[in-house]
Amino acid sequence: MTTTVTAPAIGHRPPAVLPALLTVTFLTALDFFIVNVAMPAIQHDLRAGPAALQWVVAGFGLALAAGLITGGRLGDLFGRRRMLAAGLIVFTAASVLCGLAPVAGALVAGRVLQGAGAALLMPQTLAILRTAVPAPAQPRAFARYALTLGLGAVFGQVVGGLLIRADLFGLGWRACFLINLPVGLAALVLLRSVPESRGRGTRLDLAGAALVTAALVALVLPLIQGPPRGWPAWTWASLALAAVLFAVFVRSQRYRAQPLVDPRLLRGRSFGAGLVAVQAFWMGQASFFLVLALYLQSGRGLSALASGTVFMAVGAGYLLTSLNAHRVAARLGRATVAVGALVMAAGLGAMALAAGAGLGWLLPGLALEGLGMGLALAPLTTLALSAVPAEHTGSAAGVLSTVNQTGNAVGVALIGIVFYRAATITEGFRASMVALVVLELALVALVRLLPRR
Repeated sequence: MTTTVTAPAIGHRPPAVLPALLTVTFLTALDFFIVNVAMPAIQHDLRAGPAALQWVVAGFGLALAAGLITGGRLGDLFGRRRMLAAGLIVFTAASVLCGLAPVAGALVAGRVLQGAGAALLMPQTLAILRTAVPAPAQPRAFARYALTLGLGAVFGQVVGGLLIRADLFGLGWRACFLINLPVGLAALVLLRSVPESRGRGTRLDLAGAALVTAALVALVLPLIQGPPRGWPAWTWASLALAAVLFAVFVRSQRYRAQPLVDPRLLRGRSFGAGLVAVQAFWMGQASFFLVLALYLQSGRGLSALASGTVFMAVGAGYLLTSLNAHRVAARLGRATVAVGALVMAAGLGAMALAAGAGLGWLLPGLALEGLGMGLALAPLTTLALSAVPAEHTGSAAGVLSTVNQTGNAVGVALIGIVFYRAATITEGFRASMVALVVLELALVALVRLLPRR
């Protein structure tokens, strides 16, 4: 029985839909990056060891990646607005637990719970954009979504540094988490104007959810733990197990009356090709931010706040093009993604040439990187979801968000190998930029598989 609620008529979209969704998007993107700035203060205040600090980041990422597909399906079954609100409540409550954590273990537990909340809410934002916004307005809506996502990533370090320096009410690093409480409550109020929608089905495929969650943990955990530990034998065994579990999961979905992920989604050319292109795009983004931060702080001796300020050059370029990417895409179609990837490649190449020179020489390359990111992200997301039936939007958004996260993890692992094998930090930065240029050129080639419009 179909329980899908159709999107509002053109011109009758509730005014708070975009503010609500964009507030949630900014909150989750900001929180993913803001914690990097707080690490030294957390280590000192909680006397946290290296393993605990690593899990403050890894716990969030692992819970997020493992729960996105199931979170998307839950939205299809029980209501996307309802699941968005539930995820936001979990995320906000977990943020408070992180901000009040008395010991490192409590902080890690709070971060895992934050990741679980984010896994529940993130697919709903994409699904609601796809179902609640009229088709002619979707390119602009996705452009604003991409703008918000990018600004949260770019300015996360700046906001974190400012909060710690301001030391609001003597909270120090804890303000980086507690700031989510008023923002989360405001977003919950805005959600009241978001229309509810559902997809097909009445039951959750529990066996499929368990299989895909185990497969994602087996994939992401070694990618997080492998590089700093020198890739011990268990990491390779885990990656092999992940491949087996994914194969079993895909096969099992063919025989489910109400599968977690409809196999027809993956067979569709636009969605399947979109997933591959999205994977390539995000492999380059997280690894770029990580390598740049390491180069600026460890190689050039900048503070976290100072290095965050340098990131603003990326944000400036990103802001300029992401606001207009939908207009460019209306003319160029899928070629917009290819142009964006080429601009990113030019920026990365410029930074490779500027490695070791004065910081001012990095700025043109950083600006080009931001310009290309803003040009590619929104059209790529729109194209990937363009042919997905409305009743499967939640599942598709969950799969797409999972690919984002696994792309981040794979990119960090691979580019991390290039970076750490170099003799010096400057040489590692230069080699990493060259490797990322190759990745962007691969994205250009993949664009030909996407639908033209």
